[in-house]
Amino acid sequence: MTTFDDILEEAGKFGRCQKRIFALLCMVSMPWAGIYVGIVFQGYTPEHWCRQPTVQQQREACGWTLQDTIRKTVPLVNVSGELQPSSCLQYDVELNQSALSCELSQEFNFSQSPTSSCKHGWEYDYEGRQSFVTEFDLVCSDAWLVDMYQATLNVGFLIGSIAIGYLADRFGRKLSFLMSNLLNGIAGILVAVAPNYVSLLVFRTLYGFGVKGGWVAGYVLKRRLSELFQDKQEETQEQLVHAVVHFDHRDRGVEFRRTVGVVYQMFFSVGILILPLLAYYISNWRWLQVVITVPYILFLSYYWFIPESPRWLLSQNKKEKAVKITEAMAKENGMTLSKKIENLTDDNADSTTASFMDLIRTPKMRKHTFILSYNWFTSAVVYQGLIMRLGILGGNVYIDFLISGLVEFPAAFLIIFTIERIGRRLPFATANFVAGASCFITACIPDSMFWFKTAVACIGRLCITVTFEMVVFVNTELYPTFVRNFGVSVCSTLCDVGGIVAPFLLYRLAVIWLELPLIIFGSLAVLAGALVLLLPETRGVPLPDTIDDIEFPERMKEKEQNGHLLDLLSTNDVTNNKTPAAV
Repeated sequence: MTTFDDILEEAGKFGRCQKRIFALLCMVSMPWAGIYVGIVFQGYTPEHWCRQPTVQQQREACGWTLQDTIRKTVPLVNVSGELQPSSCLQYDVELNQSALSCELSQEFNFSQSPTSSCKHGWEYDYEGRQSFVTEFDLVCSDAWLVDMYQATLNVGFLIGSIAIGYLADRFGRKLSFLMSNLLNGIAGILVAVAPNYVSLLVFRTLYGFGVKGGWVAGYVLKRRLSELFQDKQEETQEQLVHAVVHFDHRDRGVEFRRTVGVVYQMFFSVGILILPLLAYYISNWRWLQVVITVPYILFLSYYWFIPESPRWLLSQNKKEKAVKITEAMAKENGMTLSKKIENLTDDNADSTTASFMDLIRTPKMRKHTFILSYNWFTSAVVYQGLIMRLGILGGNVYIDFLISGLVEFPAAFLIIFTIERIGRRLPFATANFVAGASCFITACIPDSMFWFKTAVACIGRLCITVTFEMVVFVNTELYPTFVRNFGVSVCSTLCDVGGIVAPFLLYRLAVIWLELPLIIFGSLAVLAGALVLLLPETRGVPLPDTIDDIEFPERMKEKEQNGHLLDLLSTNDVTNNKTPAAV
């Protein structure tokens, strides 16, 4: 009986068709980077102080500089041990132009006057950059609303990854991918034209739903690329920076798997590098939002360039369509199909249903689920936190962001270099430890040692990127086959939960002390590294098929050894049977 894998084998290796499809789907990663961390530019909070109409008129009439105006009329407050002009208080006195002299040498004795919150809004020193913070006055008592911009996006991520995963199974990968991109285009434009902040948050949630859903649907669709490898490997997403779900890991096709993983990771990193360049030339946050959204509208053209997953069609008893698509791919690769397809079957079909109880019922499964979920959470919190922190440091945010993005490129290569030579557990744990230590050290380095502080922070950013990629890789190897997809889906939801928490940890704690978030991030990363050391090493170990293989790994080793012995005996029998005939 001809299996679908037999046909896929004849369709060719990583040929022209697969390369074309893979390149198109990799493009989806680039704009997603702008959405994931675009808050650094779209939600930029510049220096600000209370607007006082009388003082503003006097400054214009007398030609005062901004610094002189702030020095004379803005109260000082203690910020991290230093006296600085207040961003949220003003002297509670009635000022009139007759009481204010144009002489800069005149000292206005307001120090004994009471203070109050801003009564006439704020002035911003944004030097041309317009963010939603300056437009909607999201400062002082309303500053926490900025956190909601990122939190609602991750809420959309959380819902989208679950819902679109189901829809992709129900209605097909291609249709779900296209509908998600249609939603992305509509929601992205709605975000750009939102009339108020409440509607902005609603549209942002829808945007997150579509973007993450499209990511998942595109990933599931991209799996069909792996299906067409001669090695039939379905693991093209191992090196991702961001949480993805719904994939099947098999211990074959290592060469293709690594190459595809590295390239896919680089497309996201390229998006990270492009973002500050776009933000530099597009100073208005609304137009920047439009530019980030445009690619998703263009992705609708994939309807004519990317086929449906043949394996999904086969699972829906649409054999003719599956074979027709595979024949077209084989033709593009310069191959022909000679296998008989009358009784085509899918030998990779798995009807076993997994449940959440399978993840926590037994001791080792419970331990793996807890440790992996915590690492998903920590990776998201620290990764997003370190990137968003660039927007509140007060330096050149464009240069800082560009440098920070460059360090992502070595991460995938470090993983490839170490996982087969050293293993999984030690590099995974070490990356967490170094990321945590870098956060602690960065918090202790004075601002006067700028380049040294930047270098240490970049090391932390590199290592947390490694951990983010490693958790995807390790997660797949620590669950048995029937529960692997579901297990990764459950654990990776903690990534979105971490994304919801991250902005509140960063922005609210930074108000108390600018470096306090780094202490929290460092503590989370060090604890994650310690927990990773409790996981088993999976290098050279066959992927588990059952929960018993997890709970009793020695049985799996015995089963593997017995399998090798049977193979040897079978080979000897065949040789002995052929010898007399040859004689």
